[in-house]
Amino acid sequence: MRVPYAQLIGKVPFKAVAIVLGAGAAAAAGFAALSWTTANASRPVAANEPVVRPARVVEIAYQRRSQSLVLAGTIVPRIESTLGFRVAGKIVGRAVDVGATVKPGDMIAQLDPSDYRLAVDNARAALASAEADYARAKSDHERYLNLRGTAVFTVQTMEQRQSLAATAQARVEQAKSQLASAENNLAYTELRADTAGVVTAVQAEVGQVMAQGQGVVRVARTDELEILVGVPEHRLKTVREARAAAFELWSDPGHRYSVRLRELSPSADPMTRTYPARFSVIEQPPFIGLGMTATLAFERPDAQTVAEVPLSAIFQRGTQPAVWVVDKENGTVTLRAVTIARWRDETAAIASGVKDGELIATAGVHKLEAGQKVKPMQPQQQAAR
Repeated sequence: MRVPYAQLIGKVPFKAVAIVLGAGAAAAAGFAALSWTTANASRPVAANEPVVRPARVVEIAYQRRSQSLVLAGTIVPRIESTLGFRVAGKIVGRAVDVGATVKPGDMIAQLDPSDYRLAVDNARAALASAEADYARAKSDHERYLNLRGTAVFTVQTMEQRQSLAATAQARVEQAKSQLASAENNLAYTELRADTAGVVTAVQAEVGQVMAQGQGVVRVARTDELEILVGVPEHRLKTVREARAAAFELWSDPGHRYSVRLRELSPSADPMTRTYPARFSVIEQPPFIGLGMTATLAFERPDAQTVAEVPLSAIFQRGTQPAVWVVDKENGTVTLRAVTIARWRDETAAIASGVKDGELIATAGVHKLEAGQKVKPMQPQQQAAR
């Protein structure tokens, strides 16, 4: 008699069913593992080879270069004088204003000359009186000399007449000097330019009573111009040792003219903390004005040969800069310490640590490891990237 499947399942113990199902699952897992092992056994095993990466490199080339320095300055006169009257008086006229160009002998200002004309007249009258006294004393002396050898002639009287004549002559010379002084004072009532220049300031007006020597105008001479710059303290040596210096005006870029260091202050300016330096303009541009802004460029040769490399090539290991040197034979990189002569915005000057002709990596230096292999890129490839 045939028993239905549902009834048969119901009569089989639950534990037997679990055993049968577990055995089936284990058989399936073993079959799957065997299939995966068989499939992978037919594949070739890849070699564990290191990856060779392309690298930007530069060849070390030591050269003797020049250090350059650029400073901004201002066009100033070498000599700027304050002009004033050599006598006191009231100003009755002023012929110049700020910015006026004057030539030697040009009138600048004038004082009231009335009192000084009177002094000249008095000096002339005193001179005429002294000359008259001298003429009388001289005549008396000469007449008495004619009495020599007579009974009325005495040596004592002759000496007295001679002394009176000499005194009168001295008074004449004194009167002449006083007249010349009075005439000079009269001439000093006119203030005139003694050199060519430009009026940069006016310090007195018409109607003002001026003391002797008080400033009236300030005149800057234009025959000798200079460039005034403030030199930072860490650039003093470069400025002193500069073999050549040139400047160009901001109003005339692209045209350079030579200058020469004339004066370098021994102390710093208390406000700017820079050292004022004056450079004499040797070649003057066609148009140059006081107060214009100029850019000075200095060049100083290095004392030793250096190799300029990009800043990206420097690997900072603590406080010691280093570079990755690429072996030309096998392409492996080695970290080597170097000495930097100076730093610039985009480059560094290596003084020692690497040899002329060696290759160093210039990009990705912080991702390299000692002994890693790289493939130097050709210049065309580096330019393309």
